[in-house]
Amino acid sequence: MKVITWNVKELVYCTIAFLQMTEQQVHAWSLDANQYVADEDDVTYSCRVSGVLLLEEVVSSCGEGIDAIVEAANKRFSESQQEKAAGSAVWWRKREATIFALASLSEPLLEAEDAVSTRFSLGNLLDQILTEDIGTGLHEYPFLHARAFSAAAKFSSVISPRVVEQFLCAAITAVGLDVPPPVKVGACRALSQLLPDANKSIVQPHMMSLFSSLMDLLKHASDETLHLVLETLQAAVKAGHEALVSIEPIISPMILNMWALHVSDPFISIDAVEVLEAVKSAPGCMRPLVSRVLPSIGPILEKSQQQPDGLVAGSLDLMTMLLKNAPMDVVKAVYDTCFRSVIRIILQSDDHSEMQNATECLAAFVSGGRQEMLAWGGDPGLTMRSLLDAASRLLDPDLESSGSLFVGSYILQLILHLPSHMAQHIRDLIAALVRRMQTCQISGLKSSLLLIFARLVHMSAPNVEQFIDLLITLPAEGHEHCLAYVMSEWTKLQGEIQGSYQIKVTITALALLLSTRHAELAKIHVQGHLIKSSAGITTRSKAKLAPDQWTVMPLPAKILALLADMLIEIQEQALAGDDEDSDWEEVQAQDGFTDQELIYSAGPTSAGKPTTEHLDVMAKVFNENEDDGYEDDLLIRSDPLNEINLANYISDFFMKFSETDRPLFDHLFRNLSPAQQNAIRSVHNRVRA
Repeated sequence: MKVITWNVKELVYCTIAFLQMTEQQVHAWSLDANQYVADEDDVTYSCRVSGVLLLEEVVSSCGEGIDAIVEAANKRFSESQQEKAAGSAVWWRKREATIFALASLSEPLLEAEDAVSTRFSLGNLLDQILTEDIGTGLHEYPFLHARAFSAAAKFSSVISPRVVEQFLCAAITAVGLDVPPPVKVGACRALSQLLPDANKSIVQPHMMSLFSSLMDLLKHASDETLHLVLETLQAAVKAGHEALVSIEPIISPMILNMWALHVSDPFISIDAVEVLEAVKSAPGCMRPLVSRVLPSIGPILEKSQQQPDGLVAGSLDLMTMLLKNAPMDVVKAVYDTCFRSVIRIILQSDDHSEMQNATECLAAFVSGGRQEMLAWGGDPGLTMRSLLDAASRLLDPDLESSGSLFVGSYILQLILHLPSHMAQHIRDLIAALVRRMQTCQISGLKSSLLLIFARLVHMSAPNVEQFIDLLITLPAEGHEHCLAYVMSEWTKLQGEIQGSYQIKVTITALALLLSTRHAELAKIHVQGHLIKSSAGITTRSKAKLAPDQWTVMPLPAKILALLADMLIEIQEQALAGDDEDSDWEEVQAQDGFTDQELIYSAGPTSAGKPTTEHLDVMAKVFNENEDDGYEDDLLIRSDPLNEINLANYISDFFMKFSETDRPLFDHLFRNLSPAQQNAIRSVHNRVRA
């Protein structure tokens, strides 16, 4: 390491030259733009990839790595200027390699902790490199211009606004010119990243010509370039909402045709649907788009068994997109065309993709149509029976788990929007949920079914004891009763549940259950702490461990431990600074909780130190602006429980529980790990302070 550190500047300088395009690459990529795009996106081993890997290692291992890279880039750029002035035919390769090196290291360069001064010099260097040849030599040096376009987008936060604007306008112009394909590829990459944050006053005058150019590109795109053009078109549609209504009659049919041609390709079809979703969101475009889609999609779903592979599943996905955030009249129009077909697909299809997409579509119908939907078919009872029949098929314990994958979201919509109709079926629903859970092969499905139980706990409040009594009366194979089985699975899987809404509902439901102090809870014993093996295996490796390496603990103590674990994770997240607006930091702001108390209380959970992946999930869990995806969006929009401040809720629970039943609290507290006890103490200390 000492030898390398002493020579790191020379090493980086040589490596940048090693990244230059070869004659063979120039020839192959000039003949085939698809191959160029494919190789650019390919992360498999190659000379260029190996050079970038070396530079990445230099950045992470050498304290002077970033300065060495900026200095070497500056030197290589100066050399390319000299070679260009001397009339060299290949001067551009050295400059392209320099920009490629910087662009490949954009994240570490921008995120370097000690690079405040370096970032300013980096911005100045990039301004100079990127603007040197902008707008000239597009035909002679297409790969250089392609690289400059994509690099400008990656470094838009450090280069000057004037240069960003130059590249934005140049990219808009380039996609409409008769220039080599690599230039258009680079321009599309720049536009897809720059348009979302672009100044509307700059781009609006060019939007019509940009749409025209992109739609022309779409006609000639194929394979890898098709994905890029659709991605760019989506960014353009979002940026040009005001101008879209006049050209929606042109864009929508073209994208629908593209979707139909590539419906069996999930990547292209998803891109097309996302463009259509952006069109739907533009002012005045939703109803015209729906009127174009329904006449084609209705017959496809009606004759689903006669359609080629992928067409039915894709059509259902398209229907779900139309229903998302749609006004009631649009939901009804889609219902009139497709509802019966969607029900039939769920009841009869054996194709898992069709069943999954139909389930999501049905959940969207319930979310958008609500009570009004029951009367649309003329017979509310018949419509409700159809919804329940679909739920019954999806909860069939003999159905492969993949076919049932999204049943949790669907049933939650039924519970949230048709509660009076579902109330009379709760007992049968719980029995069906348990049977489905016991044959489930996918942990994500099992977690989604546990979420339903958690939501039922909330719906039973303030009579949670009655819900517990109901669970006790229902059987569960291999367990004393349904409650014992559900709580065994719930406490085992709680740490794997992801998503802000899901964690809030399940954690707070556990607190509600514990608050009842129901006598039956204490009779149930569940998996407790891990006893470390001699090899030092941590709890996160529990799948590899024998059952006798886990302790057994009373259910109330386990629930208290899970609540403490949640508190620890929120505290760790706040300490890590992953989310400035986290719930825990809101508690700090409101209650004066000090950093010293945070540090004292933070520690590993009862299941050991969380993995990086788990902490990454937790870093996002409490970001209220995080996009949790469409399935979660349905839940979040319709459930007030998502407004819960989890840190406040858990803190209040611990205070109230200890005050109202101190002997029981002290008894359960003794079962906790030191880290869990410290977390709870910190809450009490904060209140006393």
